[in-house]
Amino acid sequence: MPPPTLPPSSPDDPAEPSMGREMDDEDLVEELLVTVNSARAFAEFRRTQRKECANLLRWLQLVLPLLEELRDAAPRLTDDAYRRLALLGRALAAARRLLRSCHDGSKIYLALESETVLAKFRDVYEKMHSALDGMPYAELAISDEVKEQVELMNAQLTRCKKRTDTQDMELSMDLMVILQNKEEERNADRAILERLAKKLELQTLAELRAETMAIKKLINDRNNNGGGQHAVADSTRQMVDLLNRFKEIAGVDEKDVLGGDVSMPKSLDKCPSLMIPNDFLCPITLEIMTDPVIVASGQTYERRSIQKWLDSGERTCPKSRQPLAHLSLAPNYALKNLILQWCDKHMVELQKREPEPAAETEEHKEDIPSLVEGMSSIHPDVQRKAVKKIRRLSKECPENRTLIADNGGIPALIGLLACPDKKVQENTVTSLLNLSIDDKNKVLIARGGAIPLVIEILRNGTPEAQENSAATLFSLSMLDENKAAIGSLGGLAPLVELLRSSGTARGKKDAATAIFNLVLSPQNKARATQAGIVPALLKVMDDKGLGMVDEALSIFLLLSSHATCRAEIGTTAFVEKLVRLIKDGNSTPKNKECALSVLLELGTNNRALLVHGLRFGLHEDLSKIAKNGTSRAQRKANLLIQLARKL
Repeated sequence: MPPPTLPPSSPDDPAEPSMGREMDDEDLVEELLVTVNSARAFAEFRRTQRKECANLLRWLQLVLPLLEELRDAAPRLTDDAYRRLALLGRALAAARRLLRSCHDGSKIYLALESETVLAKFRDVYEKMHSALDGMPYAELAISDEVKEQVELMNAQLTRCKKRTDTQDMELSMDLMVILQNKEEERNADRAILERLAKKLELQTLAELRAETMAIKKLINDRNNNGGGQHAVADSTRQMVDLLNRFKEIAGVDEKDVLGGDVSMPKSLDKCPSLMIPNDFLCPITLEIMTDPVIVASGQTYERRSIQKWLDSGERTCPKSRQPLAHLSLAPNYALKNLILQWCDKHMVELQKREPEPAAETEEHKEDIPSLVEGMSSIHPDVQRKAVKKIRRLSKECPENRTLIADNGGIPALIGLLACPDKKVQENTVTSLLNLSIDDKNKVLIARGGAIPLVIEILRNGTPEAQENSAATLFSLSMLDENKAAIGSLGGLAPLVELLRSSGTARGKKDAATAIFNLVLSPQNKARATQAGIVPALLKVMDDKGLGMVDEALSIFLLLSSHATCRAEIGTTAFVEKLVRLIKDGNSTPKNKECALSVLLELGTNNRALLVHGLRFGLHEDLSKIAKNGTSRAQRKANLLIQLARKL
């Protein structure tokens, strides 16, 4: 049922009595009850908006007694009361749409556009507040208890509208790193991908297939709405790219998001209208099976696809996620015969596949125990060769990393971190970086005493060893207990030194990413400031060739929430640098978004700094960005405009 249409009114007098009513009073109240109850039916929400959805549901629950009393009392509604209830109907309908989107919408979209979605929540709060503020309770025969409850809720809505940014900074930085680092993916980047997949709950086959359908629906909706704008196209490409990378790390070999509902072999391209029975499609590739086999869980897969899954070190059923009691594959002859009969009947030629090249996994399995033993040898040459091979094997696949850890490889590697041979140090710390992809290995590496030794290599190792040490500290710092340990053991100072050194761009990016992760912990903010992070970041911002303005500003934003750090950052010279970025036509939309975020944080805590920035003619730029910037930049610009008006 559509929300009631508001009759026209003057914006200065929302209670103007001249109006025509589209439904009678009882129908209006009943429709509001239906809307609230249907909105409350949504119980599960995407993780990125779960907290906001819970707040909205709580407020809908508080509105319910008001509507129930109105239904039971059935008072004659004045024009003012009718208008406010109609406005409340619009707010409730918008709340229902928003809850539905957060219930079954694309998880990737909701993460990438978290600021846009947050703005929609605030818009709903504003509409609810406007409708309830000044509600004529006396003439509606509402009890004092319900009146007090609704007025208390309205006061909470007012505070909620003023609430500061609730963005998940760790999620934001992870997305920034992954979307920027397409050209070279290392294990540090894979660790971020796995953390994102876990946080967004996009790990199982069922979750990935549901996300594929959600993105297809979003793309179709955008196309139907004429969404050909450049920004929309970029957003779509980012979503599809991220989904494909999640599928890749989950072992799902299906990337046809923009195409049909299933990806078909070329031999089926000529007959796309055929309805292929679902049982004939491999759950991993969504292609018709030519060699179906049964795994221990009883599920059937294409042999090549499930073998690839198992070879990657997985030991669960991709569809059910149940642990596999054994790894034997039994041919499903009955299903294969049914597929052949169906293909013959519909004159479909099955795709012929080339045999897979022989794998060397078994040989590697046999090598690993002896290589781990070799790393503890008294002969330097044996150690050198063993750790070089371990570095290569630890990068290849999850199964190798498991075997290395299970055979005592982590203590052996930690023992080599103090080796005077610089090349051995480099191979050792890189091996630990590869192993640290797995969370359980992060714990073992840290508790084994590796952190101070990795920090020492960060200070004095070869350039490549320093870069990989920074990446290792970043990977380890994904666990909160390790953030504190790295900070207390002096890890921030050499990271800052690497950031301001004359080293490679990759090394600086590794250092910046590690620093960002570490200063998510409050106690590390002051440590970073003491280590000289502020001048180092200013130097990074001035080096246009590095392309690290966004990373630097993201760290500045985290630091500016800490009073001690803010005192060093909050200078007129720094504000002028932010203003130049905002006004510069060559700055990227993301540059401006980040600069606005930092300026807003500084200006909120020190009005004099914002006044100084406004002297450089910032009003016009803020107005432009409020209309044409990224969704987050628009919100920041509007907040700065509101703050400027108060000044």
